[in-house]
Amino acid sequence: MKTRLGTTLLDGHRCCFEVWAPKADKIEVSVVYPNERCFPLEKKASGYHVGMTDNLGAGARYSYRLNGKLERPDPASRFQPLGVHGPTEIVDSEFDWSDQSWGGLSLEKYILYEVHTGTFTADGTFDAAAARLDELKELGITAIELMPVGQFPGNRNWGYDGVYPFAAQASYGGPQALKRFVNACHARGMAVVLDVIYNHLGPEGNYLADFAPYFTDRYNTPWGWAINYDGAESDEVRRYFIENAFSWVTDFHIDSLRLDAIHAIVDPSARPFLEELGEAIHERAVDLNRNIYLIPESDRNDSRFVTSRQAGGVGLDAQWSDDFHHALHTLMTAEKAGYYEDFGRLGDLAKAYREGYVYSGQYSSYRRRRHGNSSQYLAAHQFVVFSQNHDQVGNRMLGERLTKLIPFEALKVVAGTVLLSPFVPLLFMGEEYGDPAPFLYFTSHSDAQLIEAVRKGRREEFAAFRWQGEVPDPHDEATFLRSKLDWELQRNDTHREIRKFYKELIRLRTTIPALARLSMREMAVTEWSEQKALSVRRWAGTDEAIQVMNFNSTVAEVAVPFPFGPWSMKLDSHDARWGGPGGAAPVRFESEGEMTCSLPPYTLWLFTKTGER
Repeated sequence: MKTRLGTTLLDGHRCCFEVWAPKADKIEVSVVYPNERCFPLEKKASGYHVGMTDNLGAGARYSYRLNGKLERPDPASRFQPLGVHGPTEIVDSEFDWSDQSWGGLSLEKYILYEVHTGTFTADGTFDAAAARLDELKELGITAIELMPVGQFPGNRNWGYDGVYPFAAQASYGGPQALKRFVNACHARGMAVVLDVIYNHLGPEGNYLADFAPYFTDRYNTPWGWAINYDGAESDEVRRYFIENAFSWVTDFHIDSLRLDAIHAIVDPSARPFLEELGEAIHERAVDLNRNIYLIPESDRNDSRFVTSRQAGGVGLDAQWSDDFHHALHTLMTAEKAGYYEDFGRLGDLAKAYREGYVYSGQYSSYRRRRHGNSSQYLAAHQFVVFSQNHDQVGNRMLGERLTKLIPFEALKVVAGTVLLSPFVPLLFMGEEYGDPAPFLYFTSHSDAQLIEAVRKGRREEFAAFRWQGEVPDPHDEATFLRSKLDWELQRNDTHREIRKFYKELIRLRTTIPALARLSMREMAVTEWSEQKALSVRRWAGTDEAIQVMNFNSTVAEVAVPFPFGPWSMKLDSHDARWGGPGGAAPVRFESEGEMTCSLPPYTLWLFTKTGER
């Protein structure tokens, strides 16, 4: 792209403006700080308005005046210090980066940790989050995934109501603070993933429709107007969002983008937006000499999204795996309401291990139709798996984490199921020490009708789950404050022990060759449905590892296949080191092909073997 949307500072005091506004015959820049003045932009082809002025630098604030009437912030604003209705502030793109040698990580090395900036710390800022990075580095985390940070209304929100995709949230510290956070991550060898929303914008402060046909009424999303990716003038809409992605990976040095709910992007064109976005970002990654990935969230179980363009796919890199979560969650909680209706069998988790998807074309009772396609040919590192995340915790009526739903020993089995899997694991902030704080849905809108509509929507959303109790008020600040982590809990024995267990799981994952190699091909899964037990054997060359898991509250007697030779125990989740009642796994044994195991309730064993296969 030859020019840049929004503002570009040339030499500190000259500023270029560019805005796409085909709906306006006349656009003026109305400067409100430091000195009030107004000047017109020149209308160009395709509805762009451009101009340049002297004596205007970083810190100046302005809005656009459309046709001499409407005053609106810049759609490509980089900073909204006074909120979504206030003027746009010009930002100097210069920053003293210290990550010149940073090239990013391969996806196989990602151990993701999802963070909501506002509730991650007491201060709720990027700088406060950066102060916690050493603890996460010591734990073994290699990639921080930030929930959306594009400017949203008020100062508390999940981020999916953002209306200025280019502007880092002011209450989190704004763009310079976000750059400091990314720089600090890279200094510790940690990648940064940013959640972005390209399927809709929030309702409050959403003024894009005053400028141009960004939205369409041909399709709907559950959250607002659908984006116009395939109608008249959609080329420029695509430019806006692709340039937004460029801004994050170039200006902010973000390593990967998590694409929210791509199933809500309707685009039947011959070259879909997502394919164009993927191609553009991968080309930019080559230019920057960095590993940059696009990781979509989708409920379609459509492997084409992460199939290469050469093979007829969209060409994205990896995807969140809800099936893995649902299979594991229902196994541990026995919940069957809502979308959990389709899960609950041990075989579901076994299939998730073997293939990635559980639903790959068979009938779904919840959807009352067939669902998904085959994922067998995909690579293991193309699946991001988790036992908890912002959706699966926060979209519960009371926002309960697993710490409130299952026993302590079961928490450790769940952790091992995720972290010792052949997939890319993701932890949800606070999970690693068992923080009991809920993660609730919260907002701080200023429109009374919108506030009430959100309250009503939350009540209706939970009807299918038949949960009991009162829905916490999203607009009440107390709902937000209840969701903040309590880092001091790690001083408590139980919380300290579970954190030590997570740290050991990550260490084993990264140091045992059979576990460090992410592959569904070099793996054998054995299941005992009645006993609710599972064994997973993995290998890399002559190195082998077997994890054995009992998901039941009773003892499981199973004959586990162990290839001939000597085996050593590497982990027993019941060990007293992790707050358990005492380990029962054999320390060493010589296998003659299988071993009869008496697995205590909720237990995980890990064994390794080195030698000729």
